[in-house]
Amino acid sequence: MTDDPNEAPEVVPIEPGPHGPPRLPVNKITWPQIGRVTEPGRYMFTFGWLTVTAEDLAVWEQFPNAAFTLFRTGTTTEAGEEFRLGAFELPENLSLSEK
Repeated sequence: MTDDPNEAPEVVPIEPGPHGPPRLPVNKITWPQIGRVTEPGRYMFTFGWLTVTAEDLAVWEQFPNAAFTLFRTGTTTEAGEEFRLGAFELPENLSLSEK
């Protein structure tokens, strides 16, 4: 993972180890990382299909720097895995224009 906020995180499956189930990484994704989409829908990205809802877009319109948790839905198609957006967090250092 890089420090570039515009670069999408790479989603890598974790194989179970000999000492119990793996700890799952928490992947966050921001609006710029998905190209600032403006319509709800299902979009293909390098990590798979992402469904963006009107509610997700409403959060990003109000808080453009919000980072959503990326959730795998458990559905896999020939074109890749399916993801949706979960809980979001706001950066701690918001400028006045972002509040």
